[in-house]
Amino acid sequence: MAIKTCFLHVLFLIMFICLPLSKSIHFNFPSVFNFGDSNSDTGELIASGIESLDPPNGQIYFKNPSGRYCDGRLIIDFLMDAMDLPFLNAYLDSVGVPTFRKGCNFATAGSTILPATATSISPFSFGIQVAQFLRFKARALELRAKNKKLDKYLPKEEYFGQALYMFDIGQNDIAGAFYSKSLDEILASIPTILVEFENGIKKLYDQGARNFWIHNTGPLGCLTQNVAKFGTDPSKLDELGCVGSHNQAAKIFNVQLHALCKNFRAQYSDANVTYIDIFTIKSNLIADYSRYGFEQPIMACCGYGGPPLNYNNRIRCGQTKNLNGTWVTAKGCPDSTEYVSWDGIHYTEAANQFVSSQILTGKYADPPFSDEMPFLLKLKF
Repeated sequence: MAIKTCFLHVLFLIMFICLPLSKSIHFNFPSVFNFGDSNSDTGELIASGIESLDPPNGQIYFKNPSGRYCDGRLIIDFLMDAMDLPFLNAYLDSVGVPTFRKGCNFATAGSTILPATATSISPFSFGIQVAQFLRFKARALELRAKNKKLDKYLPKEEYFGQALYMFDIGQNDIAGAFYSKSLDEILASIPTILVEFENGIKKLYDQGARNFWIHNTGPLGCLTQNVAKFGTDPSKLDELGCVGSHNQAAKIFNVQLHALCKNFRAQYSDANVTYIDIFTIKSNLIADYSRYGFEQPIMACCGYGGPPLNYNNRIRCGQTKNLNGTWVTAKGCPDSTEYVSWDGIHYTEAANQFVSSQILTGKYADPPFSDEMPFLLKLKF
């Protein structure tokens, strides 16, 4: 495992050095504010008390459950490291005197762009997260003005205009819709979803945000959960073993999201909008997993049921439950670095590390930024 990890680190460094030069953006942000779902939730849903996480979640890096739906670090953690900034604390996680001077994370597992409904896992939809940010900003400035001792815990006023605003949300809007809607209905709903997203980032712009970093959604049809539920008919699967309809919806969502980013950039000439093609990065990983040192592209590491998917939607990673009269535990695999999928829905730290390294090449960004890599020597992979 150590040899494999070393090999991956060398591979990533070689990829960085060998990239062609292209237009760049700067990465000297004083703080970061993040909005999203479980792909970048660093403890928000757990802090809300809605759910809990058990070991082996967090086992690789944090050694205990850290509020992340992962065995270790998320993409957002690697990106923060690359910018030489501390990991983001969750907005609701107030225990332990957290510092928000360098930013705050509003992303919450289960969240959608569209307003939450009675059946939503998370009540903290994108609009609510934006509202939480507005409250955070107003309160932070109010408290700093009253008590200078709080300066080391809260952002300076100018940080809000200089900060990077990151977004990774939309996966649950698309994937969740397949439980009650046809593909045509889902595709027809995408413009409405993106109007809600655009309204949110416009509110942030009106509050002084100028640097936007937007991830598109990944290949949802390759998630173990969706293969288990919607891929029982082999004709529904593509050549990679992924559910074709889910990936088709994700692609169309991404095309329209990309267009939104271009239009926003054209409408607000003083805004820096960077669009990141997560779909292509993750699709490449799943298609060519063995090249990158993985052995299982779809089967979950932590789950129950064994091959070929090791996934049961009635029991989450780390849980012990009575299923059909028998007490069972959803356990982790011996070596999670061999797996792309951690729990059937979320990626392993090893997969997140790979995705992050690809993001940081700059070639999956619009506009690309691979000519200026100030973070290259700061990577803590």
